[in-house]
Amino acid sequence: MLLLTLGYALLALALTFVCVCATDLYIAQKRLDDLADAAALAGANGFTLIVDGSTVLAELTDQRVREQAAAVIDVAPEAVTLVSAAAEGVSARVTIASPWHPPLLSLFIPDGVDLQATGTSRTAVR
Repeated sequence: MLLLTLGYALLALALTFVCVCATDLYIAQKRLDDLADAAALAGANGFTLIVDGSTVLAELTDQRVREQAAAVIDVAPEAVTLVSAAAEGVSARVTIASPWHPPLLSLFIPDGVDLQATGTSRTAVR
């Protein structure tokens, strides 16, 4: 009876560790998604207005998108790297990456996972 109880206790503990780690991984990915969206929004707001007669156009460049996205990422509390930042017409697309390490040690969980997120945002001025 003691052996069976000990086995169930170990199984419950392993299951708890896996659930805690899976939840932490999910939250880390959501935070990275939010940061990618914020960096893309900042990149889309880095447009230059071009006046051509009575027409006003917003121009995005890869360099301005990268500068604006890097400014957002620099203040991030986690270790995040900017993978790519590009202008696509009036939209900005930013891809970032960050490593994730499990909060609890377990034999069933990998030591770390590289997470990646992409955010896209359009300028309000066309």
